[in-house]
Parts: sequence; structure tokens; C-alpha cells
Amino acid sequence: MAMPFRKYLALAAAALLLSGLAVTALAKKKTASSGTIDERKRAVHALNRLTFGPRPDEVERVAQIGVDKWIELQLHPENIDDSALDARLAAFGTLRMDTRQIVENFPNNEIIKQVAEGKVPMPRDPVRRAVYQAQIQKYEDKQDRKPEPAPKSVKQSASAAGTSGETGAVTGSEARADSNDMLADAAYERQREAMQAANIKLIELLDLPPEERFRAFLKLSPDEQRVIANRAKGPKADALMGGMNGQQKETMLAMNNPEQVVVDELMQAKMLRAIYGGRQLEEVMTDFWFNHFNVFINKGADRFLLTSYERDAIRPHVLGKFEDLLVATAKSPAMLFYLDNWLSVGPHSDVALGIPPQARDQRGRLVHPPAPPAKGKAKAKPASGLNENYGRELMELHTLSVNGGYSQKDVTEVAKVFTGWTIEQPNKGGGFKFEPRMHEPDDKFVLGHRIKPSGEKEGLQVLHLLARSPQTAHFISRKLAMRFVSDDPPPALVDRMAQTFLKKNGDIREVLRTMFKSPEFWAPETYRAKVKTPFEFVASAVRASGAQVDDARQLVGTLNNMGMPLYGMMPPTGYSMKAETWVNSSALLGRMNFALALAGGKVRGVTLDASGPARGATDANEVLARMEASLLSGDISRQTHTTISKQLEDPKISQRRLDDPLRPPNAGAIEGLLLGSPEFQKR
Repeated sequence: MAMPFRKYLALAAAALLLSGLAVTALAKKKTASSGTIDERKRAVHALNRLTFGPRPDEVERVAQIGVDKWIELQLHPENIDDSALDARLAAFGTLRMDTRQIVENFPNNEIIKQVAEGKVPMPRDPVRRAVYQAQIQKYEDKQDRKPEPAPKSVKQSASAAGTSGETGAVTGSEARADSNDMLADAAYERQREAMQAANIKLIELLDLPPEERFRAFLKLSPDEQRVIANRAKGPKADALMGGMNGQQKETMLAMNNPEQVVVDELMQAKMLRAIYGGRQLEEVMTDFWFNHFNVFINKGADRFLLTSYERDAIRPHVLGKFEDLLVATAKSPAMLFYLDNWLSVGPHSDVALGIPPQARDQRGRLVHPPAPPAKGKAKAKPASGLNENYGRELMELHTLSVNGGYSQKDVTEVAKVFTGWTIEQPNKGGGFKFEPRMHEPDDKFVLGHRIKPSGEKEGLQVLHLLARSPQTAHFISRKLAMRFVSDDPPPALVDRMAQTFLKKNGDIREVLRTMFKSPEFWAPETYRAKVKTPFEFVASAVRASGAQVDDARQLVGTLNNMGMPLYGMMPPTGYSMKAETWVNSSALLGRMNFALALAGGKVRGVTLDASGPARGATDANEVLARMEASLLSGDISRQTHTTISKQLEDPKISQRRLDDPLRPPNAGAIEGLLLGSPEFQKR
């Protein structure tokens, strides 16, 4: 059986590149050089570092504007019109909802359970009601499938039969087995009939106009809706929702899994912003800061808390004051939930000591001390205790760094400071709340500073102390330089950035400006020296190809296969920015496969630009030359060029035929090879 061409091409190209070229080219490399890069390369460099990669003709546009002027514009994204991106995101309703609205419209399992048990009323709105009914049906089906324990009399009969020695007797377990077989056969027959009916109903629905189709779907019984939703997968699902507006599509998808709609829209929006956003530096910095203040999306309530976290806590502050960003993340329900601080209780707090609210007067003075436990009776343990997770990560990952000069005692004291920083009804989408009864009283001592009792203000005082620390200034500056300059940034540059950080009170825009104006940022050895992460690679490949993205779900899924699922880093460290994490033979083969699939029009939801640089070219070498100029601005090594040129001899690429000498070459294969090349892997 012949190997598919795309797979053959990926293996052949990867084998040639991996023979020593790719890993060497991608590895961190320092070269002794002097001088500066020319103006056109400055435009390429700025686009590679401040954006998710150049789009077609963007290098020329930035060069015409002036690189320095363009950078200044990116530093002030409020002056950039991003209405085209807004139009693409308009269909994603969850992006504009607060967390309570998200939970109400896309209920989690806890809400569905409460509604099913009559503790919470069913929504009156017919659209929301349909979603709830579908989920309640699932919940009840799951409850029905739970095995029921056999009655005691049956167990005794089975035991007696098993020891009686009567070989011809039918045991209780055998009788139940026969009964279960009959029930299984009946259930299978019902399921088969339901599937047949669903197929017929699906065909009928597809014949209706979108609006009428949606209304007809809502009129079906919850059972029929669920079966049809389960049957409509892939192209069938696209056809079922074809022509519907954003809210209608959300409702259809929510019938199957409401929470997944929230997650999918958040992930697709991140990908579309990276590809189409005009405020590219803001998008790069949003990605940077989210990774710095990482929250894992698959931890319980964070599946619906993360939308607000990125939108309200991260995005508004990415170019502002670091302290404002630090406070916003500290108070975010997503962070409080992720690092468990919402459950942290001070050892000497009212909650820990069992002191009821009525035991204190309006000024907080204890007027009715709790009665001591009866003699010989152990004191009741509190529901939860002091949690040091946030206190540790706050200093180690968010501010001072692992070598920031703090001790375990400081971690404990910071944890005490943040007791009482909690969430009001997290499963219902509640916001930040300070609960005095959970807060540890008395003085705390953090990094040699005395923190006097002042409730919530203690946390703000500690955040201010950490945000203004020289260790924080150096740590944040170095991390920014790692993202924009090199994996091992020059110490002198980091020091100057840290000085700006301290002088400008943590003004992130000013720190970036110091870096972008530095000779180190523009040094020749930094040009195409940073390896792209999988997210950067996928976004840059789509941008460079000029492709049209109508559905970003497969692009998002590609990142799962590449080991970098969006919002999917479980530890609080976030994803690495260093080449060593992402450079290996398996990763390169995965990138090559994606590049060839994208360029070959095999990525679902993505359409290639038919009027690309190869239009009208009749020779494979001519296509290669045009593609090298378009995708890489001509920055391709002799070795890579030679390696790819050899592949052009394959008839499946050149597509030469004696009976059709003018047949154009396979431009998609050539484009895929260049997108998978070592040079394109770097920015």
C-alpha cells in the first residue's frame, strides 16, 4: 500500500533536516558579531518579536511607516483600530459575559444537580431551558445507570444455593444475570430505534432554513435533542448549525456540554487574536502575563472563571503598572481557586477557633467568648487550615523569584496575611470577598517588615512591598528580556530594564521601551535567534500564509498534539520560553506535519489564499524563490535551500508531465516545506 504523499513528504523532509541541520539551527547559538542590522531586517525583527509573526506584505508596510514609529504605536494599543478582530469575535457570547452570566447560561454539573433535585428553579427562557433540560436528562440517566445493591433476601438465597450442593439449582446471581441480559437487549433495541428516528429527524431538520431549523430543534423532547446532538458530529454538526447566529450555535453546542462551550470560545478567541489582532504587542503581552500568572483551566471552577481572569485581571494591565496587575491577579477568583487561597483559614481566626459571628459586637470586640470544651472532650477541628500555596508562588514565581531572599518563615507569614481573601459562592460565579472571620489576627513579619493588623489592607501592603522590591524588578526584567531578546539575555540589558522598573514604579510600558531602544535588542546575533513555542509557531504559520480562519477549533487541537494546550499548563510555573523545551526530533516532525497540512488545505476551518505569491508561476524553482521571499523575507540558509530544492525533483511536487508542460507545480507542498524549515521555527 502506497504511503500518502503528505506523510511521505513530511518524513523525507524531516529526515533531511534532522540529519544535523534542524536541531543545530534551532539550538541556542551565540555568534561574535558587531554592527547593526539594516532597516528592512529591523522591520522583520520587530514583527517577529513584537507580534506573532509577519503577515503578507506587512514587512514593507512597517518599513514604510518607520520601525520606531510602528513600535511606539504598538506600545499604545488604544490608538489602533481593532474593529475587524471584534467582528470575528462577536459570535462568542461568553467573552462578554460576567462569570455569573456564564454559569447561568452554561451550567456546570453542580447547578444541574441542584435544579434536578428541585433546590434551584428551572430557567423560564426557552433557549436556556432547553440547555438545562438536556443536562438534567443526562444527570438522571447517569443516576439510573448506577447499580443498585441486591436485596438482602436475594443475597441470602444466593449464598444458601451456593453451599447447598444442589448442582441443578438456579442461584440468585444466575437469575439476575438472565434478567440483566434481557434488560440489555431491550435497551439496545430502544437505542437502535432512537438512533434511526434521530437520523430521520436530522435529515428533516437539515431541509429547513436556519432560523426555522433552530426553533424546530427547541420543540423536540429533551431525549430527541440529546440523541440528535450526539449523532451530529463533524460535518453533520456543521450542517446542522449552518447559517445560525452565534447565540443559536452556542445553544446547540451547549446541549451536549455547556462548560465546553465556554472553554472552546476562550481558546478560539486566543488563537484568533494572535492571528488577526492589530494590537499585536498587547496580545503578545497578554500571553506573556497569563503565562507568568498561570492558572490551569481544568481545575474545577476555573473552567468558567478563566474568561473573566484573562479579560478583567490580565488584559487591562499588560502595559500598565506591575503592582496593579499583581493586585488584580491576587484578587481574581480564578487565582484564588487555582492556588486554594479561598479556603485558607488563619490558625487563630474566629472560624478556626469556632467563635460564632454573634460573639462579637459591631466594633469586632469579643463580648461572648465561646464556652470551653467539656472535660475530656477534644476540641473540634476547623474545616480547613492555613494554605501556603499562594504565599509561596507569589514570591517564587510572581515577584521575587526562587532566589529572592525570602525564607519559609516569610512564606508562612505571607500566607497568614492573605487568609480571608476568598470567593463568594465560587460555583455560582461569585467574585472576590474578604472574610474577616477567616483572617489571622495579630502582627505578621514579612521580609523584615512588620505588618500590623488591618484586615484586607495587610494583603495590599504586602503586594506593594513585593511590587517595589529590587529583586522583583530584576526578575521581571530578565523574564521580559528572555521573551523578547534571548534565552540568556545580556545582564547589562536586564540591569538597565530593572532600573527603569524601579524608577518608573513598575511601569511595564517604560520597561519595554527601554528594551526596544537598546542595542542588545537590535544586535545581529538576536536576529531569528529565538525558537517559537508551539502556539507562536501555529499562529505565525497561519499569519504568514495569509489563510482565512473560519473555525479555529482544529488549530487549537493542534496545540494539544504539540504539547502546549492553551491554558493547559497544570503547574503554576507556566510554559517554558526556552528553546531546549521545544527542540527535539519528535516536535520538529509534528511541526512539519502541521505545516504541510496547513499549506495543503487539510486543516479544517482554514482556507488558503488562492492569490498567494505563487500565483502564475509555472516552475517549481520560481515558486520556491517567491515563497522564500514571502514567508522568510529571503532569510534562508544555503543548506536549507539546497535541502528543499532536492525535494523539488519529486514529480509530485514539480508535477511535470510530458503531456502538460505548463501544469503549475505543487505550491502547497513547497510552502509547507518552508513553514517547517528551521528558519521559520525561529523569530
